[in-house]
Amino acid sequence: MNRTTVVSIIMRVVLGIIFVFHAVDKFQMGLGNVEAWFTSLGIPGFVAYVVVVIELVGGIMLILGLFTRYVSALFVIVLIGAIMTAKLSVGLLGNGQMAGYELDLGFILISLYLIVADRTPLSVDHLVMGKRSR
Repeated sequence: MNRTTVVSIIMRVVLGIIFVFHAVDKFQMGLGNVEAWFTSLGIPGFVAYVVVVIELVGGIMLILGLFTRYVSALFVIVLIGAIMTAKLSVGLLGNGQMAGYELDLGFILISLYLIVADRTPLSVDHLVMGKRSR
């Protein structure tokens, strides 16, 4: 395995772990509270549940390397939504009360890379695609 492949695996797994933790955090806050916060931002409350599912299931799928490109594309959409609705007004680095969107930009870049990167050997995608090509 070359260095690029190792870095790709690390980026995929770590991004997956981060999203799983974000989902768990929302569960700990209480989904009703998350829904209320989304509503206060002018976002329909049901979107909170959609985001939590994308973060949790998508994060697990990234860790496993399953449908990496599709999950990464969903993460780009969720992150752009977060920037546009909640974080743009507080600026790149935040306002002292709320984080800015600098990390979201970094996560978008990682997700974009994962959309175009080759499948890595330590992934379900590689395992499934390897069997199809035989």
